[in-house]
Amino acid sequence: MIIGFDAKRAFFNRSGLGNYSRTTLWQLVTYFPAHQYILYTPSLKNRIQLPYEDKVTLVAPDPALPSFLSSWWRSFYLARRIRHDKLSLFHGLSNELPSGIHASGIPSVVTIHDLIFLQYPELYKTTDVLIYQAKFSSACRNSTAVIAVSRQTANDIVRYFSIPPEKIHVVYQSCDPRFAVKVSDDLQRLIRDKYRLPSEYILCVGTIEERKNQLRILEALHSANIQTPLVLVGKEKPYALKLRKYIAANKMRHIIFLNELDNEDLPAIYQGAVLFVYPSLIEGFGIPILEALFSGVPVITSEGGCFAEAGGPDSLYVNPRRPDQLAGAIDSLLKDPARRRKMIDAGKVHARNFSPETVASRLMDVYNKIAL
Repeated sequence: MIIGFDAKRAFFNRSGLGNYSRTTLWQLVTYFPAHQYILYTPSLKNRIQLPYEDKVTLVAPDPALPSFLSSWWRSFYLARRIRHDKLSLFHGLSNELPSGIHASGIPSVVTIHDLIFLQYPELYKTTDVLIYQAKFSSACRNSTAVIAVSRQTANDIVRYFSIPPEKIHVVYQSCDPRFAVKVSDDLQRLIRDKYRLPSEYILCVGTIEERKNQLRILEALHSANIQTPLVLVGKEKPYALKLRKYIAANKMRHIIFLNELDNEDLPAIYQGAVLFVYPSLIEGFGIPILEALFSGVPVITSEGGCFAEAGGPDSLYVNPRRPDQLAGAIDSLLKDPARRRKMIDAGKVHARNFSPETVASRLMDVYNKIAL
């Protein structure tokens, strides 16, 4: 097959949709090398270099095209280029498809990651909600098939866009295979020294914003007088000011913010944690939970939604709006190394369901059903 991808996020987003795009492409190139993969990008300048670029074809606008027209090329010209390249199918990796794809005669699939902007519209600008709703719903209607990254997201697509359930395929995400590779003790010490981390800490990874709910972790630690340091990894949004004010008002110590982090250091930071705590209010899937399981770290996360899909039956689930529940869960696991060991072992078993080979095979099953 000749399979095309909207690869903008793979080349220009360093987290979130970018990680999903890069991991997906790597899985396909690695486990299904017989197919031809074409990556369409609105620019080749200042892009993230992919280690498998020698195994794919990159397609970008003519260099003579003014840079301000690159978005037009991606949204409106790409369907014509896809038809010219005689693709077997086209995959929009990040919630959207080029205009005119349905009339191109080329089968298409779109991955929908979440519909949080419809569930919590107050967290977004009104114009963004309207734009996202138009793009996402159009992609779902005009695609041949829809991939949802969780059962929760699949249900939301049916609920909000009235897409027939039989058109939707749940294909879970995997994560960078580096998280499953044991980091040496020497490297662990180097990373701890580099970021001035303690020998034992609680970890939370994710953008520091309202829906990630990190303030509840601070409230839990303070209310239960838990002195184990907390490491918060993620880009700081205005919500971070609430956390810093709470820390100052309650004279909390040992709270470490890491918002500038070399991506290759993240597996070591996960593996150095005694617990991973993720009290997010809503997610499409919750990839940091999976990263923690692969890294061999016990997980405490939110009840309901998609969290149990990622965390499995042996992670610990609490009401994310209840700091007392979160405090009880943290305190009980810190005091029970044997239970943490059991959770680590069970978590690694659950994580096998999301191995790169498994995810690539499920994705290829969808392709085979719709390809020319």
